[in-house]
Amino acid sequence: MPGGEGEQSNERRGHKRSSRKESEYHPSVTLEKSDSYWFGAQEVSYDVALALKTIGYEEPTPIQTDCLAPLLDGNDVVGQAHTGTGKTAAFGIPMVEQVDPSQNFIQGLVLVPTRELAMQVRDEIARLGQYRKLGVIACYGGQPIARQITALNRNAQIVVGTPGRVLDHIGRGTLQLGDVRILVLDEADEMLDIGFLPDIERILGNTPRDRQTALFSATLPPPIRGIVGRHMKSPTWIRIGNEVETAPDVRQIYYEVLESDRIRACVELLKNQTKDGKVLLFRKTKSGVDNLTQALQRQGIKVVGIHGGLVQGERNAAMRSFHAGEIKVLVATNVAARGLDIPEISHVINYDMPQNLEEYVHR
Repeated sequence: MPGGEGEQSNERRGHKRSSRKESEYHPSVTLEKSDSYWFGAQEVSYDVALALKTIGYEEPTPIQTDCLAPLLDGNDVVGQAHTGTGKTAAFGIPMVEQVDPSQNFIQGLVLVPTRELAMQVRDEIARLGQYRKLGVIACYGGQPIARQITALNRNAQIVVGTPGRVLDHIGRGTLQLGDVRILVLDEADEMLDIGFLPDIERILGNTPRDRQTALFSATLPPPIRGIVGRHMKSPTWIRIGNEVETAPDVRQIYYEVLESDRIRACVELLKNQTKDGKVLLFRKTKSGVDNLTQALQRQGIKVVGIHGGLVQGERNAAMRSFHAGEIKVLVATNVAARGLDIPEISHVINYDMPQNLEEYVHR
């Protein structure tokens, strides 16, 4: 998939992708012709069924099972589920099914809290829509806006973006949302925590009142319920798991160390107990990420850090090296790491204590 800001996923252009081989999008996968195609108990189109087979999705997850039918029927949905439950495909499949690739205007909009999540969701929707040849664009801050404007002027049907950059485009007149059919708020509670609620309200005000809306959130605090009440029509409520739920297979350990010994203890832990797999280290602040990353590098540990203060090229390079396994240790703030799908994580280290139980569970 394209990794840069404003780049478009569209099979018609043969655009080179930085993180997946071209063969993954034109695989030797076949699907026997039939009168109907199914994903679990849900009927889907041939193109989506072939994409699911290509990706390797054989059975829907619980959130997908519960969300697909109401969304494909055109109903609004509030889904309460944590990261890693498969919710991107839960709203991505209905969006791909409902968007018309022959129409060159924005029909689907997904709002997410961070740049990395925008790219990740964009990639997943593009994979689901690869045989429908949809144009899927990621719009987020951190780079010049010109590339996004160019992409928006091409054949595009779906935008995945952060609220601030989407509003920027609306203000410039480079993004029109008057024909949006389906709108998704993903990680809504995180967008609330960052302070995006006013931006979200303004964006919703630029979309048709008769649009379909889906909202996904790990928790549903009063401001989020307010959005539901003001902007959604008799939604179907779906809840997967508990509001605060720890992963069942995670072993939890804590170490008591003096403040002056924390870096030494961290180095010891990384060198002796986390040799296999990847390690995600959390710090509260941007400066904390920078300081710890530099301290670990001085101790000979291959490590990268990400936070909102880095330019997008630096963040992309860090995530690519971590995904590829070239770097085994990633230091991040909560916001930068929220919602990311990073395989083969063996250890999560809270260098700074989380502020509450919900934050601990999300980590």
